[in-house]
Amino acid sequence: MAVTPSEAAAWLSRNAVDCLPEGGLEVKLKLGRPLRVKLGIDPTAPDIHLGFTVVLQKMREFQDAGHTVVLIIGDGTARVGDPSGRSSTRPILSDEQIRANATTFQEQALHVLDPDRLEVRFNGEWLDMSMPDFFRLLATTTVAHVIERDDFAKRLAANTPVSMLELMYPMLQGYDSVAIKADVELGGTDQKFNLLLGRDIQRAYGQDEQVILTMPLLTGTDGERKMSKSFGNYIGVTEPPQEMYGKTLSIPDSSLESWYELLLGRDLPADLGPRDAKRALARALVERFHGAEAAQAAEQEFDRVFAGGGLPDDVPEVTFHATDGVVHLPALLAQAFGVSTSEARRSLAQGGVKLDGEPVAGHVLDLPADAVDGRVVQLGKRRFARVWIA
Repeated sequence: MAVTPSEAAAWLSRNAVDCLPEGGLEVKLKLGRPLRVKLGIDPTAPDIHLGFTVVLQKMREFQDAGHTVVLIIGDGTARVGDPSGRSSTRPILSDEQIRANATTFQEQALHVLDPDRLEVRFNGEWLDMSMPDFFRLLATTTVAHVIERDDFAKRLAANTPVSMLELMYPMLQGYDSVAIKADVELGGTDQKFNLLLGRDIQRAYGQDEQVILTMPLLTGTDGERKMSKSFGNYIGVTEPPQEMYGKTLSIPDSSLESWYELLLGRDLPADLGPRDAKRALARALVERFHGAEAAQAAEQEFDRVFAGGGLPDDVPEVTFHATDGVVHLPALLAQAFGVSTSEARRSLAQGGVKLDGEPVAGHVLDLPADAVDGRVVQLGKRRFARVWIA
């Protein structure tokens, strides 16, 4: 049965926060050709987390409807740093970091996107432009318009520096739409200003303006802020099944409804309590990224270790050099789990460290070496290491 442009537009925009201009997506669909649907990613970190898959899943819906997704790897804009949602200037990455991250991003995006309807472009192709071309781009936008953006306005009001590079970022992102002749651009709600500016810049270059869709931001495992590596409240799509399963169970009950809607595309089951709903959610997420067998194994391992009080089958081992027969626990935790010594001290003070399942008193920072040698140290709920004293 044929789907009308109106029906297709309603389906594709059904869970978006914004679809602008109103009626614009239906007009694009009436063109009767595959649309070019743009998504830009700056490779500022090596991994994709579940929050980013919300937008990727929407892109997949466009692919399944016969449209072409243009995934833009921002090797050019990553040298500037997107100021969206930032209260300070982002650090600039090295060329080596950008290339490594870009490779990982492409691989991980294919966990969601269909490679047969995917076009991958690097915006370094067109942003390495001549000065006359660069001046033409700058002339499309006024300073007054750029500093209306909420991020910039707050920082300027607080006398926090805003670099000229950051002011140029929205224009560079907008020029991406010109370079690939985008019909539609997607992003999170924090990208709305940039996406709308892309329409202005396309118009200045004599192109038809793109339709923009913004998607809700997934809250992180803390249930408070958006999922972000910067906040440490994320779940990566390539994390081990047991880690993905356990982290999902740690989300607050208040996040369940939005996680079901944004990640699974369905309502929170009315017949399940929070505990069982989390387990069903965790199984579904692990199965999506690792397969059904891995999901079943992750659940069984979680029950054995955390419900049954057992230990993981693959506890890593660490060799620690004690000084004068004494183990300084913050240093041991830092070495075994890659945390800072200050974070280790906080965990100790909060009762978050165990030896062979027994809590370590919060005031204890040092233990005799023979009290630690060969025993399993546990940090939090899911991190274990067997310690051997050199």
